This record gives sequence, C-alpha cells and structure tokens, in this order.
Amino acid sequence: MKIYTKTGDKGETGLFGGERISKDSLRISAYGTIDELNAFIGLAITEVKDSGVKSELLKIQNHLILGN
Repeated sequence: MKIYTKTGDKGETGLFGGERISKDSLRISAYGTIDELNAFIGLAITEVKDSGVKSELLKIQNHLILGN
C-alpha cells in the first residue's frame, strides 16, 4: 500500500509540528545516526548474557529515545 502526503518532496522533509527542513540538514543526519545506534544497541541487548550490561544498554536506549 502506498501512502501519499501530497506535500511534494523538493528535497525537504516534514518534522513533527509541521516545520519543513532540508533532507541533507545536520539535524536529519543526527536523527539517522541516533536511530542506527539505537538499532545496534537493541541487537546487542539480544546477544548479551550479563543482566547488568543489559540493564545499562536499556538505560542508554531510553536516554536516546526519550531523553530520560
């Protein structure tokens, strides 16, 4: 199923709240980097056996995503 927003692309992307910024902005790049780090940490959590390490990795994930 395809979803069309009818806002066009023009090299921009929409942010929460309606602001539009360039897709090559540092802000968008940072979002992607944080998302990749979060995915890597999630994979590490599935492989780590030590519960203390898992707990610390979960804290890092929460901090990355929620800012807590």
